[in-house]
Amino acid sequence: MKINCWGCRGSIPVSGAEYVKYGGDTACMEIRTADGEAVVVDCGTGARRLGNRLAEEKRKKISIIFTHAHWDHIIGFPFFRPLYRGGTEVNLYGWPGAQQSINTTLLHTMSPPYFPVDASAVKAAFLFNAACSADFAIGSLEIEPISLNHPNQGLGYKFVENGKSFVFLTDNELDHPHPGGLRYEDYRAFAAGTDLLVHDAEFTDEEYRRTRGWGHSTYRRALQLALEADVRQFGLFHHNAEHSDAQLDAIVEDCRRIVAAKNSRLRVFALTQTSSLDL
Repeated sequence: MKINCWGCRGSIPVSGAEYVKYGGDTACMEIRTADGEAVVVDCGTGARRLGNRLAEEKRKKISIIFTHAHWDHIIGFPFFRPLYRGGTEVNLYGWPGAQQSINTTLLHTMSPPYFPVDASAVKAAFLFNAACSADFAIGSLEIEPISLNHPNQGLGYKFVENGKSFVFLTDNELDHPHPGGLRYEDYRAFAAGTDLLVHDAEFTDEEYRRTRGWGHSTYRRALQLALEADVRQFGLFHHNAEHSDAQLDAIVEDCRRIVAAKNSRLRVFALTQTSSLDL
């Protein structure tokens, strides 16, 4: 399993000299499986660059899994180049329980007054799959969903292939209840022993005093989850739009200091929009 990050910023894309290291594109992850499948997770603005790469590869089959339908996770969908190539098959997976069905939501973003190009310009064949309410598989990749604790709800996922596991929990608030969300203990059990946990780490403790209930976690609480779940690697994700490269560097160093004080072997890093990991 190879995991590529194409966007890790939260809420809104950003640009500027202070964002060069970690990048400004919003949520988009890619998994390349052992049997050659390309699986996309969320279509934030990072999906534009990923789509360009997949189009250059002339890839004919692509799967896209959505965690939820907030703007920063779907805004790149109309700019995903493979959609406009005939002969391309795009398998879409989402959770209708979160908002409207994923096909209705996505196509709505490509209609007036939101987008100038009509959805009829799309040449790819869409296959809308059933709600991800139970375990499913894409080729050799086994996928287990879990409800996120986030306003309007959503899903996180565990991806397993050849004995390696990757848990992706973006937009997940660990310390404030939301309808449909689970308890901290449930997420700890879900992530237990995984090879890689990527978790929402948007806020500092100080910021969280005024943002509690917004649907995102502090980086220290997410780190605590990683430590208690005994994961091997922990990636901070959904970076705050106001956090510069220097601020994110300081957050990573604080996490590493905490890990060292606990004599843990946990590897901690913040994802960048060019991160690539092999499991």
